Amino acid sequence: MSIQIKDVVKTYYMGAIEVNALRGVSLDIRDGELMAIMGPSGSGKSTLMNILGCLDVPTSGSYMLDGQEVAQLKDDQLAAVRSRKIGFVFQQFNLLPRTPALEQVELPMVYAGIADRRTRALAALDAVGLADRAHHKPTEMSGGQQQRVAIARALVNEPSIILADEPTGALDTRTSAEIMAIFQRLNREQGLTVVFVTHESDIAHHTRRIIHLRDGLITSDELVPDTLYRNAEAAGDMVAV
Repeated sequence: MSIQIKDVVKTYYMGAIEVNALRGVSLDIRDGELMAIMGPSGSGKSTLMNILGCLDVPTSGSYMLDGQEVAQLKDDQLAAVRSRKIGFVFQQFNLLPRTPALEQVELPMVYAGIADRRTRALAALDAVGLADRAHHKPTEMSGGQQQRVAIARALVNEPSIILADEPTGALDTRTSAEIMAIFQRLNREQGLTVVFVTHESDIAHHTRRIIHLRDGLITSDELVPDTLYRNAEAAGDMVAV
């Protein structure tokens, strides 16, 4: 699923103060890309992620998702896009504390009215290496295992795009590499488009392309050198074994 953003502006108002979160961003994301959006606090990266995820709308400019102008979609159509086409992963795992992993992963399918939820939820947990933890609650899991549950939950409706906002921000270095290895594998084997927001360059080097934002503008758009990507990929595979 392709993404084309053209001259996107996002302006907020805090009382009489005008905040220009995005100031004319243009960006193409090809189907099957693995990329990172980087920038300091206040650069606009989370605002851009929210627009990509159809959680917010631009003040002006165009957002074409798979050839369709998002601004023309009605609320129920936007909800369907978020439910079926986009999977979200956040820094905080957002898991229900007393609910087993299997039921956590089934929840998006409940809201989408999908049958055969148990089989699909188990397959999603298996895809992130947690089939043996299906009946464990978050309190019985490590941080990395909880994030894997969150990834499985994002995958279960078979989206075309995964948007991950600081997915390793609450994890240690080794566990972060494990999580990034999962994303790399999903991108490589399933062709998923994966877009990260991160402030960590070592995490960004697990992707193929890095967009840098500052003050609401793209300041650079660069490919990750193969050597850096391969080294990150090898490190992730080693700790994921």
